[in-house]
Amino acid sequence: MDENTEKINHLRFFGIPKILPHLKPYVVPMIFMMVLAFGGSLVDIAFPKFQEYAINHYIADETLDTIVPFVILYVVLLVAQVIMNCAASYLGIRMEMTVGRDLKKKAFDHLQTLSFSYFNRNSVGYVHARVMSDTGRIGTLISWYLLDCIWNGAYMIGALVVMFATNWWLTLLVLAVIPVVTAVVGFMQKKLTDANRRIRELNSRITGSFNEGITGARTVKTLVAEERMEKEFRTETGGMKRVSVMESRFRGALWTSLTVASYIALALVLKLGGDLTREQVMTVGTLSLFMSYSMGIMHPIRWIVNSISQLIVVQVNIERLTTLLETASDVSDSPEVVEKYGDMFNPKRENWEELEGDVEFEDVTFHYPDGEETILEHFNLKVPRGTNVAIVGETGAGKSTLVNLVCRFFEPTEGRLLIDGRDARERSQLWLHSNIGYVLQTPHLFSGTIRDNLRYGSPDATDEEIMEALRTVSADGIVERSEKGLDTEVGEGGDLLSTGEKQLLSFARAILCDPKILILDEATSSIDTFTEQLIQKAIGKVIEGRTSFMIAHRLSTVRNADVILVVKDGRIVESGTHAELLAAKGYYHSLYTRQYEAEATEAAFESLGKKE
Repeated sequence: MDENTEKINHLRFFGIPKILPHLKPYVVPMIFMMVLAFGGSLVDIAFPKFQEYAINHYIADETLDTIVPFVILYVVLLVAQVIMNCAASYLGIRMEMTVGRDLKKKAFDHLQTLSFSYFNRNSVGYVHARVMSDTGRIGTLISWYLLDCIWNGAYMIGALVVMFATNWWLTLLVLAVIPVVTAVVGFMQKKLTDANRRIRELNSRITGSFNEGITGARTVKTLVAEERMEKEFRTETGGMKRVSVMESRFRGALWTSLTVASYIALALVLKLGGDLTREQVMTVGTLSLFMSYSMGIMHPIRWIVNSISQLIVVQVNIERLTTLLETASDVSDSPEVVEKYGDMFNPKRENWEELEGDVEFEDVTFHYPDGEETILEHFNLKVPRGTNVAIVGETGAGKSTLVNLVCRFFEPTEGRLLIDGRDARERSQLWLHSNIGYVLQTPHLFSGTIRDNLRYGSPDATDEEIMEALRTVSADGIVERSEKGLDTEVGEGGDLLSTGEKQLLSFARAILCDPKILILDEATSSIDTFTEQLIQKAIGKVIEGRTSFMIAHRLSTVRNADVILVVKDGRIVESGTHAELLAAKGYYHSLYTRQYEAEATEAAFESLGKKE
């Protein structure tokens, strides 16, 4: 879509109807808000009529006749207005918070159903903005915009009706100012909209720079790049300041223009209305009424112009959020599967069969949804339960593709993946994921305690079971060295722990679930040599009776695997046992030889260093 087409779409508000289905739960409170806003506008329209009556009757006629019912009615309307305004404000705030909360939850829940390919195509910042920023703006639009729309629309129409009924030609004179006001306000509002858009862009950049400066603080200090970071941050904040000052000037000019226009309208009413009053064609009270309405209708005019600009801006937020909510996952369960097994939010565990661990690739062809290159082509592989499969290859060769298919993070383009002899698509994703333990190459811990993190996959695990899992992977020392034990905080992303400690806890978390299929994605790459030896012994115990897939960079760790799959340029080029692949003297033999020589050289240098 080009820029001009996008602007046209914005002006037509194509995104507004898309958000309406998501607002059905709020119809009743929205109606109440509209009634309260309409009632408040009627009271505001009535007040100048009270003013007219008071001047014409009590001042001009010099009488206090009917003063008591007049005051009572005035106070009643005043109290009613206060109550309606308070109630409308309460509903507006509640609506804003509720809509924002529910849209955030709906967006977040929908993100949980999307496959890996969506997150490959979209950055974390993009997704974060959809869930947090866009939902907040839409909540504000639905609440306060609706209130202002009813109030301003009703007030402007009502005031003009009363003015025309009172003196139509003086009303036309006042209206003659409106086109000029609209043109000026529209011009200034466009400048404001452009400035606000620029401010948001700069604010996003500043937030990104600030985030990089904090999360990358260690790298900045090791590279002695503090001065460069400070200059970049000062440049961006300086630009923010300049645009913000310019925006304030436009805003000030807008209010000044509106005020000048209001006083011009007021001057015309005073001049011509004063002449009519002097000639006794119009009463002083009626002149006062026209003065109040002339000043009052300028605010709705400004609101109308401003609201159009705001709708254009919020239109982008609506389109981005609804696009997210309408995005279908590349991997999804069929209605029949959901009916029997439930979905990830409402699982029917009573219908789940026991997973045994047989895995089979049956004539599988695969390429990523966001790519055209074929990764697997007519690939066949049977992995009986309890088999240890190792996947090796150089960095970036595509070793994770197979395990992503086993986990149903992606679906085969052609062919079938069979779990226990049945197509994986015949049972729910949650059923499969609940039986898989996955240790990532880059470990991630959630903010909270060690106990909280290990219980993510096993909420009912006891402290004894947690400690047993920690002992299995030689991670119990992490707890024993900490004063608070399992209650030790790990920090944001586990930053209070070393990379090796995070990996050990991640490994313990995976086996605590007692998975039938275990996937280790270079699980020992972040651990020192001594700890790696302990982990290798633990792995030998853990994989017994389980189907396991080990993605490995160090070939020395996979010599005992039942099957080794060798990946090169995204394709499996060799398969067999360690001995068979070495005997074939192919690509695996070349990899193993180079790595063995490199490790031998490294060991020799270390030995030499110790002697010195």
